[in-house]
Amino acid sequence: MNMIVTYDIADPRRLNRAAKVIKDYGIRVQKSKFEVTVDNKTFVEMKARIEDTIEPAEDGVKYFPVCERCAGTLEIIGQGIFIDPDEEYYVL
Repeated sequence: MNMIVTYDIADPRRLNRAAKVIKDYGIRVQKSKFEVTVDNKTFVEMKARIEDTIEPAEDGVKYFPVCERCAGTLEIIGQGIFIDPDEEYYVL
């Protein structure tokens, strides 16, 4: 499942913790936006970790599913970059 995860978190410490959690599952594309590709089980895990990190009365996290067909029509203008999840890369 492809999705965009965005957040608006009031406290800098919680913001940093939430960003670290989301980075475990996807890539940051803007300051508070991430592209994530996960299966259902992993999505539930990620969501639970984020819920343990934020304060629901003060913070917000949104999950926008992106269908395969829609993901294929991505357009970037300006400084955005496209990360191909099927492209080979090396972790050093």
